[in-house]
Amino acid sequence: MNLKDLHLKFLDYLEVIQNKSQKTIEQYDRHLNKFAEYLEEKNIDSYKFNLEKLDLDLAEGFRSHLYKENPNISIKTANAYMITLRAFLKYANKKGIKTLSPSSIDLIKADPRHIEFLTKEELDRLFSTPDTKKITWLRDLAIMECIYSTWLRISELTALNIDDINLKRKEFAVRGKGRKVRVVFLTNHAAKLIENYLEKRTDHFKPLFIRHNLKLENLASIDDEKVRLTRFFITRMIKDYAKKAFILKNVSAHTLRHSFATTLLNNWADIRSIQEMLGHSSITTTQVYTHVTNPKLRETHKKFMK
Repeated sequence: MNLKDLHLKFLDYLEVIQNKSQKTIEQYDRHLNKFAEYLEEKNIDSYKFNLEKLDLDLAEGFRSHLYKENPNISIKTANAYMITLRAFLKYANKKGIKTLSPSSIDLIKADPRHIEFLTKEELDRLFSTPDTKKITWLRDLAIMECIYSTWLRISELTALNIDDINLKRKEFAVRGKGRKVRVVFLTNHAAKLIENYLEKRTDHFKPLFIRHNLKLENLASIDDEKVRLTRFFITRMIKDYAKKAFILKNVSAHTLRHSFATTLLNNWADIRSIQEMLGHSSITTTQVYTHVTNPKLRETHKKFMK
């Protein structure tokens, strides 16, 4: 079977059988298109290329091609392309196609992941920066408190509609990576901020958090998705408030997720519970946060092992 036909069947498999998110499918599609471009540059017709002819030299050459095209590409990004190729070959094996073994493609060993998080004092400064007199400032504070208390990913937050959350129970379900559904919980303070924000709104829009730089005469004709906040807007907004709070770290929405996790670990929360709360499919992903427990472990050792 040629590469292009199997490429399309693979995307269908990811959507129908693997139940992958649209974002993940788009990433796999983009990576395989890049592999096809690489073949074309080697004067190989990607439409007619038979996958049985793929060998390790050709596969490793794809990685070299990525670095040649972009010398500053990160190890994580380069590995992502090779992971896509391995998944594609694994699918080909399932279809009975004799081609390169997926396990023969190695990944580059990356340095331990660095976790940026905020201390309690930094969090207090960040959350005290917005002035809640204006609806936009109230919205911004509600967003930051919501991310911190619910450990939501930024894509999960932007997708929320008003009907999705239950402010009385202070909990709601969210569909995360791999379309997995999990329950998240709001603190009393975060729920109150969202409630205050919604009380100030007089619009008919469904999204939980919206733009407010709209002309009143145009409101009736504007679609919900036109007012929904974007990932870029929220990322920039959080960075702006961090600068105003004189926080020198590179603060983002993910920093608030990291801060949530480290806060729980510092208070002896069970790592398995944190894994479920963060929506991590693997405990290994959650274990990158355990660096913050080291001081606690030392204190415990000194207390009981004098």
